Amino acid sequence: MIPNPLILDTLIKDWLLEDIGRGDRTTESIFADNKIGKAHWIIKETGVIAGLPIAEKVFEILDPMAKCERLVLEGEKQEKGTKILTIEGKISALLTGERVALNLVMRLSGIATEARKYVEAIRDYPTKLVDTRKTIPGLRILEKYASAVGGATNHRIGLDDGIMIKDNHIQGAGGIKEAVDKVRKNMPYPLSIEVETSDLTQVEDAIASGVEIIMLDNMAIETMKEAVKLIRKSNPLTKIEASGNVTLDDIQAIAATGVDYISTSAPITRSSWLDISMRM
Repeated sequence: MIPNPLILDTLIKDWLLEDIGRGDRTTESIFADNKIGKAHWIIKETGVIAGLPIAEKVFEILDPMAKCERLVLEGEKQEKGTKILTIEGKISALLTGERVALNLVMRLSGIATEARKYVEAIRDYPTKLVDTRKTIPGLRILEKYASAVGGATNHRIGLDDGIMIKDNHIQGAGGIKEAVDKVRKNMPYPLSIEVETSDLTQVEDAIASGVEIIMLDNMAIETMKEAVKLIRKSNPLTKIEASGNVTLDDIQAIAATGVDYISTSAPITRSSWLDISMRM
């Protein structure tokens, strides 16, 4: 889902201000007459397109009369050389907004392209791919959007979305039971509790605590299989998430263990920008 305009417009204006500073010296000198022009975007490598509605916002903020036409659908994989967007409006707006708009779409399309690879790798399993909070500060809402465009399911957007008791929480609280007990005294309805476990003993502790989601973190495949058996035998409704150094090489083996979710930061942290150019 595209971020709410109240959030998105504020972010875009901040990014434009960063780039424009006290003014676009070049463009304002050459195109001070509000001359109208047309530009088109071409992708220079094959990939999944994400962020076109956001690019449109950039140009509309600079020129409310600008008209953008998407030539492809958001989330579609396109071949190198495909024309994906045309923009008509003040040439000054097209050139001033070019870099911000392109940077955003190239970044987001890179994430969507990488996410699609992971989603496709497990398409024969009921397991869902989910992202993480490993995002660039200030860009999370858009990077999560791109992840979803690529086919992943969003995990927590922020710390207030759910309760996840991780290894450092457990260590500081003195154990899983102690951490869960403290959380239950303070958590608002209807949040659920997820606990990170690293071995079968911790899995048993999480089961005994009755949490809704159990994460299997950095476990070997055989250990993961045993953990899934334990959890399913105890409560078939408990959701199971696998996490930790997930790669395209091992994601199918992880999905085959029977987990419900596989969380990884890879589509966001390991993706490359999709190269796109703008031509007047």
